[in-house]
Amino acid sequence: FIFGNTDSLSIYNFPSSSSLPPRERKCPRTRFGFGSPIPHRSVPYILLSPPKMIAIPYLTALTTYFSYGLLFAFGQFRDFFRKIFDWCSSNNLQGYAPICLGLEDFYIRRLYLRIQDCFGRPISSAPDAWFDVVERHSNDNNKTLKRTSKVSRCLNLGSYNYLGFAAADEYCTPRVIDTLKKYSPSTCSTRVDGGTTALHNELEECVASFVKKPAALVFGMGYVTNSAILPVLMGKGSLIISDSLNHNSIVNGARGSGATIRVFQHNVPAHLEEVLREQIADGQPRTHRPWKKIMVVVEGIYSMEGELCKLPEIIAICKKFKAYTYLDEAHSIGAVGKSGRGVCELLGVDTADIDIMMGTFTKSFGSCGGYIAGSKELIKYLKYTCPAHLYATSISPPAAQQIISSIKVILGEDGSSRGAQKLAQIRENSNFFRSELQKMGFEVLGDNDSPVMPIMLYNPAKIPAFSRECLRQNIAVVTVAFPATPLLLARARICISASHTREDLTHALKVISNVGDLVGIKYFPAEPLKQQQGDKTVKFD
Repeated sequence: FIFGNTDSLSIYNFPSSSSLPPRERKCPRTRFGFGSPIPHRSVPYILLSPPKMIAIPYLTALTTYFSYGLLFAFGQFRDFFRKIFDWCSSNNLQGYAPICLGLEDFYIRRLYLRIQDCFGRPISSAPDAWFDVVERHSNDNNKTLKRTSKVSRCLNLGSYNYLGFAAADEYCTPRVIDTLKKYSPSTCSTRVDGGTTALHNELEECVASFVKKPAALVFGMGYVTNSAILPVLMGKGSLIISDSLNHNSIVNGARGSGATIRVFQHNVPAHLEEVLREQIADGQPRTHRPWKKIMVVVEGIYSMEGELCKLPEIIAICKKFKAYTYLDEAHSIGAVGKSGRGVCELLGVDTADIDIMMGTFTKSFGSCGGYIAGSKELIKYLKYTCPAHLYATSISPPAAQQIISSIKVILGEDGSSRGAQKLAQIRENSNFFRSELQKMGFEVLGDNDSPVMPIMLYNPAKIPAFSRECLRQNIAVVTVAFPATPLLLARARICISASHTREDLTHALKVISNVGDLVGIKYFPAEPLKQQQGDKTVKFD
């Protein structure tokens, strides 16, 4: 059980994300890589910054460890007396073993429940730029939360609605409604029985064309796409080399495959090459036979870090060692690139160099489900062998229509330029918001052009303080902590949308700046404020 989100839940212990080392923190706040000349003409946009470990100030690390230690001590103290009271009241399990036990149960009861009001907040409207958050109250110290009839209209900085398609759209919504009337909400069948409609075939052709691969296969859930595909493709005698901060669906899929799993340091191609060289030399465990196949699994945008994958370097290494490349573009497809085609387009990578491309429709397309794109032979093989295709109900027809319509808008096939405007807007919004947060003194992870920007909180007491105070001022944010992140690296994850106006973002920056001062999470000195001129500079009180 985690604080908020499972996006980077990992079995690995490598350091996450990148930040400026101490000597560079004393210099003016410049970010490396972005805006620099590109040495290779095939890369049209940016050069990614070199990976660096987060350098946590010693005092911050000390107070964070002390806070967790204090919470743990108080929790153990309460558990000691709880056992005594349960024994005296004969409140026992009558011979049954406890279902919940161990450190996970302790963590939930004594740490998570104290601040569970900061997570799982119900909403009562579409996840647009602004949405309605249902208020809750507790009469038992947060053990249970009850919904009230009150709602708060909040600026949405937590949803993955990158291009704004999750709200009513003038092109998509009427077509989704027509599809609902024609097909009903569900096919009530699997793809191999009666669950394939003309829309499913059209969607797969549309996705394959959009990502520039020969064929594609769609699924009803993005998480299942990773966790079901990897066990089909890999097995005993195979080797999966995974980025240390890959999504939990990749971790579970790799575990379920039976393949040998090795990891490389997050976004460090040099370490990937070292791992590949070592594993190829050693071969399979015990027998030392050559590996049947090797697959390197990475993400386009890492959702807890906001970083772009160093794809060109990784592809070059995979080609050198004859390893397959598996790219998860859940957060990058539709959100980055000149025409929304993800990190491949953004970084000038030919999709023919990617063996398997995965993505989801839950972010940029405002729908549900996921896809796998690759060669026709690969997709044909998956149709006969993948359990998620053979046994799971197919994607809802209205959801399929939403994806088709949103892709048409992105490509301008709706007869307008709204798609290009959305892509330009999210890039402008993301870079503006990130730049302003950094100027205020916040420690912000990730790369330019990424709509995901984590703000480091560190101390566990600052998690509920930041979340509750933002909500009190009608700003909805997502906070994440251990075990979804390393113990010291709690953060607030901001997600920017093309639906946000400059006024929305300016208002959010003002609130977050004030809350940051109140909570004490500005770990850098702020830049001097400039006189407001036009709409490109912001002056805060």
